[in-house]
Amino acid sequence: MRRRDFAIGLLLAATAPTVRAEEPAKQHRIAIIAAGPVARIHDPTSRAWQTFWEELRRLGDIEGQNLTVELYSGEERPEGYPDLARKIVNRSPEVIVAISNAIAQAIRSVTDTMPVVWIGGDAIEAGLAGSLARPGGSVTGVTVYPGAEFWGKRLQIFKDAAPSASKVAYLDLRWQLSAAGQEQRREASRQLQISLVDVLLEEATPSEIQRAFAEIAREQADAVLLSGSGDLLPFRKLIVRLAEESRLPAIYPWREYAEAGGLMAYASDDRELLRHMADDVHQILNGAKPGDIPIYQPTKFELLINLKAAKAIGLTIPPSLLALADEVLE
Repeated sequence: MRRRDFAIGLLLAATAPTVRAEEPAKQHRIAIIAAGPVARIHDPTSRAWQTFWEELRRLGDIEGQNLTVELYSGEERPEGYPDLARKIVNRSPEVIVAISNAIAQAIRSVTDTMPVVWIGGDAIEAGLAGSLARPGGSVTGVTVYPGAEFWGKRLQIFKDAAPSASKVAYLDLRWQLSAAGQEQRREASRQLQISLVDVLLEEATPSEIQRAFAEIAREQADAVLLSGSGDLLPFRKLIVRLAEESRLPAIYPWREYAEAGGLMAYASDDRELLRHMADDVHQILNGAKPGDIPIYQPTKFELLINLKAAKAIGLTIPPSLLALADEVLE
């Protein structure tokens, strides 16, 4: 080889772009803990959870590619949550998604450093955050609690739908009962001249729900107000059926109840909530601290009215209320 050709070859080699092997995508692992069955988390008919997965994919976090997801059920046994939390924390996921106050509290009892994205009630009263704008600890996420005026709105809908209803049973789990929420409901009921009685479940089971409806009958309540507890959602068909058999108008916290045959639902948009949760998960996987991510509080609500359910209990919904509904199911 001539010296000139050799020199040109060296020059080309020095100036040619370096070809590097493509680096594999960083692998992430998250754990999702639900109070009850976890099948709905991947159920294609669950519009809220489908929104969660779609948002993660849009952000580049794709299960089966760069994201591993582990699902855990608390089996509706709150006394077992701390042991389940320890088991999951010992596996060291990057983020734990907690579906309820009680589960998030159980995780916090085990660790105050592992990032948690949670959905539940009043985060401040539950001791999960210092404030909504700046949680300050290891927990962020979404609160389904929109503020005191929410209870007044739901009770006013009752007043409009069933003006003769004077005694309303509030159905909730005893261990999820909030003192602040309890006082807010009582104040709202006083202003509307409605008598409100708490009927509390010891656990979320079919037998306990049936017992609670028997108590509602003994209390001679003429309407039912259901809490927003996610632990009760898996039993929505049973709750809706018992309310109909009791011929009681009921207002529910999630649209799934109305779709299951419930009379009315006044609820935040669950797709919006789960989308924000997915955004929080993505931010933490990419280095953000939960304490710096504001807790999302819903601002958008929808009223659904099921006319078939109204007919089943002999209730005529006033046209003025139907006109306010975002969706009327027939």
